[in-house]
Amino acid sequence: MKLLDGRVAFITGGASGIGEGAARRFAQEGAKVCLADMQPDVGEKVRAEIEKAKGEALFVKCDVSQPTEVKQAIDAAVERFGKLDIVFANAGINGMWAPIDELQPDEWDKTIDINLKGTYLTLHYALPHLKAGGGGSVIITSSVNGNRTFSSVGAAAYSTSKAGQVAFMKMAALELGRFNIRVNAVCPGAIHTNIGERTYRRNTEEIAINFELPEGSPALNEGQGEPIDVADTCLFLASDLSRHVSGVDIYVDGGASLLR
Repeated sequence: MKLLDGRVAFITGGASGIGEGAARRFAQEGAKVCLADMQPDVGEKVRAEIEKAKGEALFVKCDVSQPTEVKQAIDAAVERFGKLDIVFANAGINGMWAPIDELQPDEWDKTIDINLKGTYLTLHYALPHLKAGGGGSVIITSSVNGNRTFSSVGAAAYSTSKAGQVAFMKMAALELGRFNIRVNAVCPGAIHTNIGERTYRRNTEEIAINFELPEGSPALNEGQGEPIDVADTCLFLASDLSRHVSGVDIYVDGGASLLR
């Protein structure tokens, strides 16, 4: 028997990076997966490849900052698969990195809306289905930034959103334990995805922090990871192997953030 046999997982940002890695891993372990993402072409490709590998998958276009779209995506997953057991609130952006006095209100809002509000909306609309099913597992993708490291210059909005996700996770874990719903967060470090291509920087050199790290990182793999490293951690949190784990933020960075 596979770890996630008979379970249904809803994954935001499921078309690429960490979300894609988790979707493929969950499907390998028997879960039916719904990929919610803003990239239809890529998302449909991932869906088709999961189904080609004998898994079951659905793609739904969804902007996690928009309440109506999140509700419609979750409803589509439940309509297709009949229930919901696992929620992976993974969608996020790096957004604009700039000095605080140059970071514009609309740039701040966009990062907070997708990363933090999007996490809230995903849980808000998923919880009735998790409660109806007698419980489940919620996983949130946060970051080492804003929780263990604060040296990414210009990342005030991003780091704030990531710190907020961990606080929200802990509040939710305590509130939802009575419903047999576990809530945890993964905090990745340097994971090889394409999110860096969508990071925008403006005048960050003006606020650069000069510090020296040891020559050659002593962290596992020098702190460099792949999406599968986060996906396997999420698999543990999604499965019964973590049945008594809730309210925990797990750092997936090989220990690299301990240096900062």
